Amino acid sequence: MPKYLLENESTDRLLFRRLRESDFNDWLPFYFNPRSTQFWEGLPTDPMEACQTQFDRIFERYEKDLGGMNALIQKESGKLVGICGLLVQEVDNIQELEIGYSILPEFWLQGFAFEAAQKCKEFAFQNHFSDSLISIIHINNIPSQKVAFKNGMFLDKTTAYKDNPVHIFRVNQG
Repeated sequence: MPKYLLENESTDRLLFRRLRESDFNDWLPFYFNPRSTQFWEGLPTDPMEACQTQFDRIFERYEKDLGGMNALIQKESGKLVGICGLLVQEVDNIQELEIGYSILPEFWLQGFAFEAAQKCKEFAFQNHFSDSLISIIHINNIPSQKVAFKNGMFLDKTTAYKDNPVHIFRVNQG
């Protein structure tokens, strides 16, 4: 099992598991909502293609042990509510471990992103993966920035990442 996956971990409301090909249709509505991707340049405009590109990258990360998104399953309903995970990233020529998160629009504003991101932070620090973690967030993505702040992160710097202007939020191990 790739070491950065939170497979079989859980929070009060969420179960973490490896994303599966069979999750594709459940994740697809993310790409049909223009607000989901409004801040990110360079994504395919076709929702099917954008979703497939993301799934391909997630499975590639699994194979290469570069971290990866976990499926977030709501315990109460068994539904996929989002994806979140620890990702090995290179930012400004420095290898970092990122907490990445995305939630399906129907589950926005219910605290799932924070709950999942906080679990990723705890898991990474408990397993001594890194002394600090980042989140790469577009400079205009205020909802995701709020999640980062709530997760104990601070704005470390502003830079470009994959041709997008981003803030790098950071949290250091206490």
